[in-house]
Amino acid sequence: MSAKNIHFYYKNVCEEILGPEHGITSGQFADLAKKTTPLIERLNQERKSGKIPYRDLPYHSRYPKEVKELAARLQQECENFVVLGIGGSALGNIALQTALNPYLYNLDSKQRKGPRLFVFDNVDPVQFGSFLDWIGDQLNKTVFNVISKSGQTAETAAQFLVIRQMLLERLGPEGYKKQIVATTDPKKGTLRAITDKAGFRALEVPDGVGGRFSVLSPVGLLSAAVCGIDIEALLEGARQMDERVSRTDFFANPAALNAAIQWHYYQRGKRISVMMPYCHALKDLSDWYRQLWAESLGKKTDLDGRAVFVGPTPVNALGTTDQHSQVQLYREGPNDKVFTFLQVRQFKRDVVMGDCPPEAPELGYLARASMAKLLNSEKLATEYALIQDKRPCLTVIFDSVCPETVGQFFYLYEVTTSLAGMLFHINAYDQPAVELGKEATFALMGRAGYEEMAKKIRPFQETDSRYLV
Repeated sequence: MSAKNIHFYYKNVCEEILGPEHGITSGQFADLAKKTTPLIERLNQERKSGKIPYRDLPYHSRYPKEVKELAARLQQECENFVVLGIGGSALGNIALQTALNPYLYNLDSKQRKGPRLFVFDNVDPVQFGSFLDWIGDQLNKTVFNVISKSGQTAETAAQFLVIRQMLLERLGPEGYKKQIVATTDPKKGTLRAITDKAGFRALEVPDGVGGRFSVLSPVGLLSAAVCGIDIEALLEGARQMDERVSRTDFFANPAALNAAIQWHYYQRGKRISVMMPYCHALKDLSDWYRQLWAESLGKKTDLDGRAVFVGPTPVNALGTTDQHSQVQLYREGPNDKVFTFLQVRQFKRDVVMGDCPPEAPELGYLARASMAKLLNSEKLATEYALIQDKRPCLTVIFDSVCPETVGQFFYLYEVTTSLAGMLFHINAYDQPAVELGKEATFALMGRAGYEEMAKKIRPFQETDSRYLV
């Protein structure tokens, strides 16, 4: 196994650490193993039968080949690469860039291995307008990657229509064609029809892979490759984790342990799952995880059609920042949370503090110490404090932050989510509750066919002054 690994550490949820009221006993672990092991086997069989195609993305040969070939051309063509997408079409792109490229990537050309990257996952007019003011005279040096399987997602379609108009007006039809790359369905849908007519360069959104599971497909790989990230190493890391999460030995399978522990605590009233990276590079992995966990596991009905209203609530935090904003609640508030820390053993670089001023000897403990040591000491201190209040803590340890370990993390949590869905006996791959909000947006914007819904919404459009203070 590669020396570049992540490791799942779960001692601090055990009875010997937390006691019998909040810890998991050896007998309970045995029960969890008995319940989960058949689900590992079933998930492996579903994977072999093609029911969960995200599991095969790390082994796909055509996708990375197409991505690398296109990325090499784009690196020569553009100075700015702009992703237009939302949810699963954006969060993985952001997480990869934050994790694997320098903090000042966009600002410092010496630190940059490709064009600047911008990912727009909202339709805030002030934010987008500010970007348009800046990009207006650089359009011929900017490529826009529109990511949508259907092309009908309102936010991405809105962004696209703005950019389309700007490109046509300033660069004409050839510029419009040249400056857009579509990542969409290969055969059907609105964006596919637009792509075929305009002649955009295009990549494929894999069939059967939901957006939140798509980061290891062209959806997430193109922006990474364009910005110099080693996508082959990323996929190799995912393949390494695939071997580990396919094991039918419960105690050797990190995804099974993670899913079972989270499910166990949900049954015991700990229904909030906090992920807290102690590394800035990993902060957007927790944002990606938040969508994966919430959209996959928050379900009204189970597989038998019974109303169950299940779903652990994901919360993202950042160490050390949120020691000063949330840990007071986490320690003395309700004991209804499971904590997962992300910790790095070897940082890419370190910074050593200076000498202590003579007039402040109380700062001597920091003098000539390293920031890496301080950051990891703060993680351990926070974990220790939480354990004193009987709060269950898990840690995902990164040997280092590199493409291999980030690929392992994505794959670990995707399979964890699948197994958690099986434990909750729900469909982890659909998102029916998202549709009503989408349809209501169509109605409010006057889309044909939604007139009756618009009538139902009308009473909510006017502010009732009796309740306005």
